[in-house]
Amino acid sequence: MKMTVMNVRRRLITGAAVAAATALGLGALSACSSADAAGGDSGKFDVVASFYPLAFLAEQIGGSYVHVTSLTQPGQEPHDLEISAKQTAQLQESDAVLYLKGLQPSVDDAVAQSEIKTKIDAASLTSEEEHGNEVGGHAAAHDTHQGEESSGKDPHIWLDPVRYAQVAKGVGAAFEKADAEHADTYKKNTDALVKKLGDLNTRYAEGLRNTKTKVFITTHAAFGYLAERYGLTEEAINGLDPESEPSAARVRDLEKMAKADGVSTVFYETLVSDKTAKTIAEDANLKTDVLDPLEGITPKSRGRDYFQVMESNLKALRSALGTK
Repeated sequence: MKMTVMNVRRRLITGAAVAAATALGLGALSACSSADAAGGDSGKFDVVASFYPLAFLAEQIGGSYVHVTSLTQPGQEPHDLEISAKQTAQLQESDAVLYLKGLQPSVDDAVAQSEIKTKIDAASLTSEEEHGNEVGGHAAAHDTHQGEESSGKDPHIWLDPVRYAQVAKGVGAAFEKADAEHADTYKKNTDALVKKLGDLNTRYAEGLRNTKTKVFITTHAAFGYLAERYGLTEEAINGLDPESEPSAARVRDLEKMAKADGVSTVFYETLVSDKTAKTIAEDANLKTDVLDPLEGITPKSRGRDYFQVMESNLKALRSALGTK
């Protein structure tokens, strides 16, 4: 039975709709030191971010003037986040909410119902594309079973440093407007962050320019924007929903393609089971390694923050693709 990826995810999450608000409300309450401490009374600009990449932006841009609470706990799969009605109501205690519309429908619902003044949708600050489980220049050559995983709007914009920098600029501008007293600091911090992301983009572009193969296999179709940015092809075992199961035909296709394109490695991620990746790797005599979609930082992460993990991802890709 065919089903779009986004519908699969929506089914996973909407029961969820009520539970992201819970985390949200707790975050909002912890961000305020007392019941009356909404807004500026806590002494800081209180921001609720829906998950790690957005919390990281808020912290980098806000510095010491911002108190950031993330709705998604470290180690929790953000696609599955659930929040409660009570927490949706408590969301109004914060000064701003930073979220990515379409990634976590339960958060979208909570934000829509709240009267919070500053609502920053990261998806509106850059461009999103439709991606299936094959993304990049090579996709047309392996089109046999693409229909089984319908494409959907791909939310993983933070894995492309260029798009992430566009989001950073938009968040910085929103902070400047909402908390004008500290606008100069927000602008300075935003400029510094955008420069660091520009440098990261340069390292990726140079590091992936000359490789033996341009094709990589992942469990979860999170790296489409990264593949397009650097002239690679992502072949995902699952689609945009990390928990979906691939068909036997898809697995056979990937094994054939791996042989034809000189693929050496099947990548998996730390927040989702590596069982399918290991099975395919074993059957096709390939190695496995981690390519982290950076949806959260845990003790298992190869780095303590966004930049360190992105450097680890670059190293893993260079090794798997065979840097010349």
